[in-house]
Amino acid sequence: MHPPTPSLSIRPGARAVRAVAVVAALTWASPLLATDSLNWPAFRGHNALGVSASTSLPIEWNGESGEGIAWKVPIPGLGHSSPIVWGDRVYVLTAVRQQGESSLKVGLYGNIAPVNDDSPHSWRLFALDRSTGATIWETELLEAVPKIKRHTKASHANTTPATNGEVIVSMLGSEGLYVHDMQGKLVWKKDLGVLDSGFFQVKGAQWGFASSPVIEGDRIIIQADVQEGSFVAAFDLASGEEVWRTGRNEVPTWSTPSIAPHIDGSQVVLNGWKHIGGYALDSGQELWRLEGGGDIPVPTPIVTDDLLLITSAHGAMRPIYAITHDARGDLGKGEDVDEEAVVWMLPRSGNYMQTPIVIDDLAYFGMDNGVLTVLELATGERVYQHRLGGGSTGFTASPVAGDGKLYFTSEEGDVHVVAHGREFQELAVNELGETFMSTPAISGDLILFRARNHLFAVGAIER
Repeated sequence: MHPPTPSLSIRPGARAVRAVAVVAALTWASPLLATDSLNWPAFRGHNALGVSASTSLPIEWNGESGEGIAWKVPIPGLGHSSPIVWGDRVYVLTAVRQQGESSLKVGLYGNIAPVNDDSPHSWRLFALDRSTGATIWETELLEAVPKIKRHTKASHANTTPATNGEVIVSMLGSEGLYVHDMQGKLVWKKDLGVLDSGFFQVKGAQWGFASSPVIEGDRIIIQADVQEGSFVAAFDLASGEEVWRTGRNEVPTWSTPSIAPHIDGSQVVLNGWKHIGGYALDSGQELWRLEGGGDIPVPTPIVTDDLLLITSAHGAMRPIYAITHDARGDLGKGEDVDEEAVVWMLPRSGNYMQTPIVIDDLAYFGMDNGVLTVLELATGERVYQHRLGGGSTGFTASPVAGDGKLYFTSEEGDVHVVAHGREFQELAVNELGETFMSTPAISGDLILFRARNHLFAVGAIER
């Protein structure tokens, strides 16, 4: 479902800027990424930052002719789950309809009806050779009729797995939580009940589950904002035992948690509409909360050195918030917020599906209709705005970046390569030749695009 295109007018100074608090926020944790450019262990890589330390990423290729393509392999079924990488292996999750091919309708439209399909599906996890794309192993997690319907643009495998190099965690929503070892052997699984993340205003509009799991130390963090009984929880990575669970007064959301520092220790940061918030990683205790996001939150919170960047769309508010790491208590509602904790905010400016990306002192926000807005991270002031494509094609996949380049992929499979900087420069537009909904992954000098029917490895294989 796509709402009307939101106003992109920026109001610099809508909240006072505490310059001292954002001096260190002008980097994107490059020291962490610089030590590990090969592994891409979860949705958008390390803590959903989406930025690689690679210094040799491709600019031009063609998915149909094969130019610039290292390898291309078919992936059965339908899945919007992103590929992840650890070492010399790529892992992909998919849902295979047992009777014919699953339908998929891309584009800019507002139909809220789910797909009526009671066919059995097989959820499968693949391990592929990073150099060739060859299948190393395949394991079936479950075969069953999905308990919840999906949206016409969604799949039954929306969530991206996570790995720490020892195990792989897969979250299937109503079909459960699964942990496998690196050879594909099941370690444990857990039934979390029916998790209906449909449209809160029309309970029959089931859309499927999309929040991906996060591994942090010896715990798995799950955000489950659903029609009834929303919660955030931590599970023991080794055993599956529930460590803590904190209820949330929240309607369905589709955002993945992020992990950030806090003066009292690490925190789990969640997007939301009624309840944007931070929770203590060790106990699940609420540290701070803020009400008034867009009413269908999808983007994952972005953690910079000193700021939490949170945005969402749909409904009247559609804000962008820049929040300090050490916020405490009730931060307010909508535009009436604690100005010490909320460094700046922009109402009616947030984006819907894409998680933003931060590089150096710039924050990039991509709209569903291809409009790209670049803001100063420290102040929220607009640097530039430009449309990618002709305006009739949807953009759902979140951007990724590296080597001074950002990659924005349309639902039609056109990849716009944009130079990082304070002026818009489009370096190339490349065709994959298939529809595309999944956020790419970067591993070394390869970009992995999971399209409708194939997984593409674009770039050079290191020898």
